[in-house]
Amino acid sequence: MNDPTVVAGAGEAAAAPDLQILADEMEQAIGLDSAPVAVFLLAPGADMSPFAGWTAVERHRYCQALMKARAGERVILEADELACPAAARAFGFRPLTPALQTGKGLVGFGIVAEAESGAEMFRGMSCLEPGTVARLALCPLAEAPALPDVVVVEGPAEQLMWLLLAEVNLRGGERLLGSTAVLQATCVDATIIPYLEQRLNFTMGCYGCREATDLAPAETVVGFPGGRLAQLVDSLAFLAEKAVPRSRAKRAHEALVSGRAPNADAPSPFDRGAE
Repeated sequence: MNDPTVVAGAGEAAAAPDLQILADEMEQAIGLDSAPVAVFLLAPGADMSPFAGWTAVERHRYCQALMKARAGERVILEADELACPAAARAFGFRPLTPALQTGKGLVGFGIVAEAESGAEMFRGMSCLEPGTVARLALCPLAEAPALPDVVVVEGPAEQLMWLLLAEVNLRGGERLLGSTAVLQATCVDATIIPYLEQRLNFTMGCYGCREATDLAPAETVVGFPGGRLAQLVDSLAFLAEKAVPRSRAKRAHEALVSGRAPNADAPSPFDRGAE
């Protein structure tokens, strides 16, 4: 696990794999139609030369910066320009506002019925220590100047399901546990938890990112540490050889609808004939 008080970002001179190839392989394996996003958590004084020419966005939520990077932009989000107060606390930029800390703000938005429920959601929030991160840099994974701290992937649930199965394969079949309060899906669930706990995490999205971005109703979010990228892409390539196309062919469903017997030459592992 990374020490949460030490944020590397792109300031370290570690050799990175060919990120364009890995990004292309990931997109092709599961059919992503938008870019996985590289996220850098940059400490005060981090070398900014790798990010020269990137766009410094103003008064953006983190999920909105992520949206722009997913669409192909390279953006810098300074601590003072992060507009979402909850995300600002999560990244250690500013203290939580009293309205959020007490939960009353979430009652006002109709997110929770009781203020204490909202307060508990924030008490359980994973956060970076104040002052460890000064700014965030986000871009399409294929254009990242170095191996990112975190990779965030937004897309249809079926596509991201394969990313989870790739991780299950890497863990030898161990079941995955997702952590979410259905609040701060992109900042906490898909970025900070993967960074601090050095593991893949998945979420169904949240009020904020769905209200503030173009995330579609059928889309969701997965985040994982940059150091897991090459292994996950290899695992996805394995799945793309057989499991992905067979599942998408929906032979068992077609047999049910048509009344025909399943194809004996290509049984599903869940058919009695495959026992």
